[in-house]
Amino acid sequence: MKTRAAVIYAPKELLRIEELELDPPQAGEVLVKMSAVGLCHSDYHVVAGDRPVAMMPMALGHEGAGIVERVGAGVTRIKPGDHVVLQFIPSCGVCAWCRAGASYACAQAIGLSKGPQRDGTYRLRNRAGQNVGQFCMLGAFSEYVVSHQDSVCVIAPDLPLDVVCLVGCGVAGGFGAAVHRAKVTPGSSVLVIGLGGVGMNVIQGARASSAATIIAADIVEQKLAWAKQFGATHVINANKDDVVARVMEITGGIGVEFAFEAISSPATIVQAFTATAKCGTIVVIGLTPQRFDNIPISPLQLVLTQKTLMGTLYGASNPQIDIPRLLNLYKLGLLKLDELVTNTYSLDDINQGYADMLAGKNIRGVVKFD
Repeated sequence: MKTRAAVIYAPKELLRIEELELDPPQAGEVLVKMSAVGLCHSDYHVVAGDRPVAMMPMALGHEGAGIVERVGAGVTRIKPGDHVVLQFIPSCGVCAWCRAGASYACAQAIGLSKGPQRDGTYRLRNRAGQNVGQFCMLGAFSEYVVSHQDSVCVIAPDLPLDVVCLVGCGVAGGFGAAVHRAKVTPGSSVLVIGLGGVGMNVIQGARASSAATIIAADIVEQKLAWAKQFGATHVINANKDDVVARVMEITGGIGVEFAFEAISSPATIVQAFTATAKCGTIVVIGLTPQRFDNIPISPLQLVLTQKTLMGTLYGASNPQIDIPRLLNLYKLGLLKLDELVTNTYSLDDINQGYADMLAGKNIRGVVKFD
């Protein structure tokens, strides 16, 4: 069958929208008609050349939702007609990490930047007959996606797919970073540096954890205004004020108990570390470009201040459990999702969507399919 998709052919080039040949789902796989896909910065890292992938051309996109049209042999828990959110990390259920309850570290994630499906074969081809890879084994910027069932989470059919698609990455990653990875405590103080689709959800996770002080830092005034709507108690414009100095002023010279870096810059990681109190926790969420291979943090200071510096992927969320839980919070009015979507785009306008993201115009842009 045919599908139109956004494909990257070389780093630093615009995404190309082209018609591809899509093979049917094989054993253990499903065919999903996509409804909406979030414009996550992780895909743009590939476009910018900051995140190398094993092959090109590759269909990008991973933060999506849609409706199952067909299932392959051996698929029993998913059926045609099911509404689903895609997972950018699979949940195989049998590897050491999945069996330990850490499916966010599933062994199958080794294939995220390789291109083929788990069996080593491809589902997409272009008109020249070239195999086209699928980023995160999804390639969700496409009208139709074939993926393994382990990368698909079934959700309630009454939810708006053009909003809940964000739970597949940015929402789970940000909210989970606060709730699951850092385990923010009631009454505590929190700093969030970077207010995109992940950082704004760290604020939501901190609010849900009953943090008393939530400080949000960014260089875009509009994002600072949005942050207050999501639960920030204080905001800092990093272009105008020294972030560490303002944090110390707000916290009485102590620093915050929890700091989250959601930008992907060594400088802001150091900033988060410096703004954190003794015995505090710093969580790095942003995917730092590979050209940055170290963080200038003193090991002596790490020991003397007894701080904990950690990374997180997917916010230590177990997608099959936590995606439905987050959607229940949304239904109850306890989690903002609609407000995250600041602009929508057609597939043909995807490059404009990323230009708007880089210009700081969006919390999250979403590509909507007809």
